[in-house]
Amino acid sequence: MKSADELIRLLTDRGGVVRSVVVAESGFSRRTVETAQRDGLITRPRRGWLATKDAEKTMVTAARLGVVLTCRTQAGLLGLWVHDHGGAPHFAAPHNAVVRIPFEARVHKGKPIIPRHPDALVDPIENILAYIAECEPFEQALATWESALNKSLVTVEALRGYSWRPAARRILARATPFADAGLETYLRARLRWMREPIRVQIWVAGHRVDALIGDRLVIQIDGAHHVGAQRSEDIRHDAELRLMGYHVMRVSYTQVMFDWPAVQDLIMRSVAQGLHRAV
Repeated sequence: MKSADELIRLLTDRGGVVRSVVVAESGFSRRTVETAQRDGLITRPRRGWLATKDAEKTMVTAARLGVVLTCRTQAGLLGLWVHDHGGAPHFAAPHNAVVRIPFEARVHKGKPIIPRHPDALVDPIENILAYIAECEPFEQALATWESALNKSLVTVEALRGYSWRPAARRILARATPFADAGLETYLRARLRWMREPIRVQIWVAGHRVDALIGDRLVIQIDGAHHVGAQRSEDIRHDAELRLMGYHVMRVSYTQVMFDWPAVQDLIMRSVAQGLHRAV
């Protein structure tokens, strides 16, 4: 008879929360399951589901409620860029499902891009992006899509093969796999009207720069990690870029997010002075 330790390994290998039928089909007896539950090693979020005691809480909640994690909630768990990580969780359910959630949440219904397996507690990445496109403002949704492309979770070529709704089609037409931190997507989208070449996350002088406008105007966006040794390296790289004839403009996350008009004004004036052109 298979042991409780083997049961825990099975659950852990499958994400921590698994349907009971999968456990039974894997050769575990009811006695083993009941013993593991009695010993506090596993829980039953809902009839037909088992979870390890330290399973990810949102996964346990999804099993308990009969939904799957999707949209910005699952995007955040995947490490994708999202505008913020607060707010109510986002779930998905079949269009005819009756879902009762005892707390504030967003439940997406309707036919998914990719069919969901009955064992699934998280949506495939394509479904996540489809809901993001409908749920978030264009600029924020584009940043999440480009984050997924940058992490190679999807490709533009593969995404073109699906039947998207209009909001997702608009995002797909603009998305590229080169933006890394979300804010670079904002930068490119917000300056598109200038009709100047804008390249993000390209290598210059041995390091990536966040954005290069034209031939010579480098825009670097500083986050909270730009301190200590990182800051010293940034200063060294900035000096090297200037010696090579580049003009470097550093702005902060806070400026891009909350004082964009001032950032845009600086960039516009730099372009007006021709600082983006090669001498």
